[in-house]
Amino acid sequence: MRNPKPWLLLALIGACLAGAWRGNPAALAQSAPAIRYDQAFWQRWSDGKAEVAGYELRFARYGQERAGTAVAIVVKEDFSEADRVKADGIGAGTFPVLKLNLLKDFPTGVYDYHLMLSTFVGLKAANGLPAGATNKVSFSAQEWCGHVYQQLLFGPRAVEDTLHSYFQSEGNRARKVKGEPGGLSEDALFLWARGLAAPALEPGQRRQVKLFSSLQEARLAHRAAGWVDATLSRAAQPASVEVGAGTFEADVFEAKLPGRSWTFWVERSGARRLLRWKNGRETGSLLKSVRMPYWSLSGRGNERLLEQLGLKPRPPRTP
Repeated sequence: MRNPKPWLLLALIGACLAGAWRGNPAALAQSAPAIRYDQAFWQRWSDGKAEVAGYELRFARYGQERAGTAVAIVVKEDFSEADRVKADGIGAGTFPVLKLNLLKDFPTGVYDYHLMLSTFVGLKAANGLPAGATNKVSFSAQEWCGHVYQQLLFGPRAVEDTLHSYFQSEGNRARKVKGEPGGLSEDALFLWARGLAAPALEPGQRRQVKLFSSLQEARLAHRAAGWVDATLSRAAQPASVEVGAGTFEADVFEAKLPGRSWTFWVERSGARRLLRWKNGRETGSLLKSVRMPYWSLSGRGNERLLEQLGLKPRPPRTP
């Protein structure tokens, strides 16, 4: 073909790419907006420590606001690509992830709620997903009525959803949900707002995305999680926010989903800590944070280190 028309050339290229993506879902996933982890990132998160932060928590449950605490732990780990768990060693078949463990505790009358979210964001391309994508999410809830565990494994073709619950209507369930190329996880928003998960937004930018809805929300509302349309945005100007840790200039990020929304205030300088989050159900406000190898601090007497997080050791519940 001689001197093809520009519009015809573009059409041919588009058709070829569409055909390639239809035959290779992984290629489409790779086309999703990625995120670049620079040298400063690797230096910070490869120091052999975790970032541990304590938060004052306000959580609405059973029609009343509850006062509680939250602890957020962010740490780099090596992950097994096949098993989607922390690898026993570094080698073939492993890749680095950034893990968020977010624990929330609050009382409801005579008994307590204990909620834990684990989100794993790949720092390099793996499992057909680009760097910055959510590879796995797990969630558990414990209270006096029983406990629940749910897990999502993300891939370019499908999301594998496994649920174990003490409710008969939920029971033991395993299903596959069709994947959404470039889709994100609502449970990764805590890392996304800090620039630690895709997509990156400049001030004043917004992006329409597909979000796989929160496992916590699914559990507390007793409905299945799934893909929803959402809008992510970053405010054009910073805002001042006051929390227990002090007063900070913060970048403000929002995620709007059907029927609810999130707002995140993120420290503008330094480690870009998450200073506050808020949605219709809960608010978390930073008390203190520290980098520590917490897994080596389990000895008796190390309870005093909770003061570095703005927290206190739990008192005995019985005499």
